[in-house]
Amino acid sequence: MSTEPPAKSYSYEDAGVSIAAGNALVKAIAPLARATARPGADAELGGFGGFFDLKAAGYKDPLLVAGNDGVGTKVKLAIDHDRHDRIGEDLVAMCVNDLIVQGAEPLFFLDYFATGKLENGVAERVVAGIAEGCRIAGCALIGGETAEMPGMYAAGDYDLAGFCVGAVERGEQLTGDRVAAGDVLLGLASSGVHSNGYSLVRRLAADKGWKLDRPALFDQDRLLIDYLIEPTRIYVKSLLPFIRAGRIHALAHITGGGLLENVPRVLPRHLHARINADAWQQSRLMAFLQAQGNIEPAEMARTFNCGIGMVLAVAADEAGALAADLTKAGETVHVIGAIEEGPRGCTVQGGAEAWSARAAWEAVHLA
Repeated sequence: MSTEPPAKSYSYEDAGVSIAAGNALVKAIAPLARATARPGADAELGGFGGFFDLKAAGYKDPLLVAGNDGVGTKVKLAIDHDRHDRIGEDLVAMCVNDLIVQGAEPLFFLDYFATGKLENGVAERVVAGIAEGCRIAGCALIGGETAEMPGMYAAGDYDLAGFCVGAVERGEQLTGDRVAAGDVLLGLASSGVHSNGYSLVRRLAADKGWKLDRPALFDQDRLLIDYLIEPTRIYVKSLLPFIRAGRIHALAHITGGGLLENVPRVLPRHLHARINADAWQQSRLMAFLQAQGNIEPAEMARTFNCGIGMVLAVAADEAGALAADLTKAGETVHVIGAIEEGPRGCTVQGGAEAWSARAAWEAVHLA
């Protein structure tokens, strides 16, 4: 008779993955998803996929537009300072703002949350922010994936990705083909750094010894972390009516690459954008970042949004009325420049300085 001890029986939980915790999270976030229901989607979770009914959403001959994005190293800022509640809004914003610039209404959203060990309190807070972002954008949160992967992430760390699908009626999409010399450029104010440039922000914070949990040097009434974690503004609902009315020729979402590299993406090859950086007052946060890092103006315009989160190209005779209408819709609007004949690119001028992104942009995008 063998005296050897019985072989150990292994389980998934022994390896660091809790199926029960995952099921509990799905149950907890289901009401959040239901709260984002809209025509075309009932936003129920639990199946292998989510349905969307374009006819129920009112579309007759739609083109689908899809996009995906993340939040970058801003996630690390949220983790390090226990600011999980609104980072999901950033995730949604980065996706839906990319759809609206093509004229598409965001319809449904799916998220991907990956971590080493699932902490439902944290995950629920993150997903609640995603649901709130979807509510603001008017799209349904119809599903997602929660991946628990021991050994892949340090304790407490997680990463996010988002996937969004939108629709636009055939012929109403924004492709840049309507942009013409003489068009006016309107800039919609950003809510802060948005979700690009945070590797530089975090490097400055470390090198300069910023106390993020203390009042900002430029505002004694607000913590610096509150400024830095402010979610990306979602522009969908304010822009959509004017897109559908044909009043906007093109839109550029100012993300990585800043003004210099994003505005040319919506221009024909024979047109150039000229932006006057003196047309709007730099925010105290942006001025603080520039001063702390001794950042050259051209580097600022390529790294950060510089206070402008969305740029519109509109007919000159429409600019004033549209600016007024967007102001009524809750946006802060600046007339920041114009379109002129010239090689595709963008020149930003502030004071006596001017810098251009034409050569760099063409080397990357036209090769």
